[in-house]
Amino acid sequence: MVSIRSGHLSVTGNVRENNEDNCYVDPQQRVFIVADGLGGQSAGERASAMAVDIIPRRLATALDFTQSGSKLVSAALEKALVNANTEIMAVSEIEPGLRNMGTTAVLLIVSGGCLYTGNVGDSRAYEYRKGRLRQLTTDHSITQALLDSGTITPEEAKTHRYRNVLYRYLGCRDGSAPVQVTEISPQSGDRFVLCSDGLNDGIPDSRISELLATVPDPQKAAEALVQAALDGGSRDNITVVVVDVQ
Repeated sequence: MVSIRSGHLSVTGNVRENNEDNCYVDPQQRVFIVADGLGGQSAGERASAMAVDIIPRRLATALDFTQSGSKLVSAALEKALVNANTEIMAVSEIEPGLRNMGTTAVLLIVSGGCLYTGNVGDSRAYEYRKGRLRQLTTDHSITQALLDSGTITPEEAKTHRYRNVLYRYLGCRDGSAPVQVTEISPQSGDRFVLCSDGLNDGIPDSRISELLATVPDPQKAAEALVQAALDGGSRDNITVVVVDVQ
């Protein structure tokens, strides 16, 4: 049995007029989600809100949380994401003001004594273990694809004109493609962070690591991370969920 404590915070940020991010923290501490809406104004808000509503409900019917195994969790997550993607695309077609809306989604699932992460888009999951920060997810962005191919350098990626352009998200044709799920055998003291890209827009990974090392309470850690990103000049909405393993 995995004992979990968590904290979370979502803010509009320094520049935006509205918050298109949403997050979900399961009262039973089994499912955690951060979603970053795309499409502007009410469209992005609607898409991210749909994601954090639909995905947990579908997981609750598709997954037995007493069982572990990447195949089981991957199958359940795929069903949940397909459903969310289909509904977001359908609403986008029906309501003119919501055309082309979409959202990212990054998840942490606790099932059968193991933890699992998966994502669509560029919202991220990190693991902080014994003083080391590790990114668990891969951004589905043009910039990341260029980095992976060796076309650009990490330094060039920071200011690349396509750094915020996604090739995959919920609300597009490829949004329901199979997700790469990472299985983690938790250790006492592990910390996990789910975040929208507003966090990374304001602070580097080294600062994330520093705050996770020095702020022990998960709620206060989430608040500290958000504040650091605001102070660092993030121009986006910022959402952070911190999950601690006891």
